[in-house]
Amino acid sequence: MSRTRCIALIAHDQKKDDLADFARRHQAKLMNWRIVATGTTGGRIKDAVPELDVTRLKSGPLGGDQQIGALISTGEVDMLVFFVDPLTPMPHDVDVKALMRLATVYDIPMALNLATADILMQTLTA
Repeated sequence: MSRTRCIALIAHDQKKDDLADFARRHQAKLMNWRIVATGTTGGRIKDAVPELDVTRLKSGPLGGDQQIGALISTGEVDMLVFFVDPLTPMPHDVDVKALMRLATVYDIPMALNLATADILMQTLTA
């Protein structure tokens, strides 16, 4: 029996609107995925696309990044879309780096910007 593929969606504060727009544009494909997101980001996605089933975890700085990292390490997340803001200092930068490290270690597709995320979505069947 196959499980539903899971995508993790995360965005830094200055990129949350971009990720909500991304989810809106790719709604048809995302409907076929289990979606997990950090708290505030998940709320923004739900506001933008209420039809998507989004599981909201804790806010990134409060442990949400680590929760998603745990899901990656247990094989429950198949793809990571993390819109990072490279120009704003992050107090939880260590958590962010650890999350990207796990995505690399477990060899899951990871997009850190809109251009790469759009390419990943093009490779998926609806």
